[in-house]
Formats: sequence, structure tokens, C-alpha cells
Amino acid sequence: MDNFKQQLNQLLNDIELEMQRIALWQALPPEPNAFLSEQPFAIDTMQSNEWLQWVFLPRMRAIIDANSDIPRNFALHPYFEESLKEEEEVLNLLQLIKTLDELVKE
Repeated sequence: MDNFKQQLNQLLNDIELEMQRIALWQALPPEPNAFLSEQPFAIDTMQSNEWLQWVFLPRMRAIIDANSDIPRNFALHPYFEESLKEEEEVLNLLQLIKTLDELVKE
């Protein structure tokens, strides 16, 4: 695994651990129809932390595991900064997401 993918994988793990630490990690997935959303971030069917846990993290890990091309130049931080503004203790999580955005910039 190259250095970029190692950094990315570590960030994904750090995001997961931080979500667990601040109790945003869920034991059970959303209902199956929630995954059918065609909206960005499944905004109409999932909370932002659900999308991060159940859609984004697994897809990114699958891409890494398949040694496929990593999506680049995405920006998650603005969405999560807004969607989590009412939550407690999210500064570390938001910083990790911002670091992720910066890592994938080309």
C-alpha cells in the first residue's frame, strides 16, 4: 500500500474511533431503503453521521482494498461543519474530516 493510501486508511480509522468516542457511532444500520437515496450525503434519508459511518467509510475502504483509484478533490468538511453544529464535542471529528479533505486535494 502506498503512502497516500496508508494515510487515507489511517484517517478513516481515526474518524471511526472519534465517532465512537463521541457517541455518534451506531450499532445498527439505518433501514435498507435509506441507502436508496439519490441525494448527496443521502440527506433526505440519513443523518450526516449515519452517511459517514454506513456509506462513506465502507465505500472508501472498499476502494482502498480493491486498489482502485481514490476519489479526489471532494469536500466533506463544509457539510459536516453545518450538519453537526448542534452536536457536542465534534471539534476533533471536524478536524479529522478537514484533514481528509486536504489529503485528497490534487
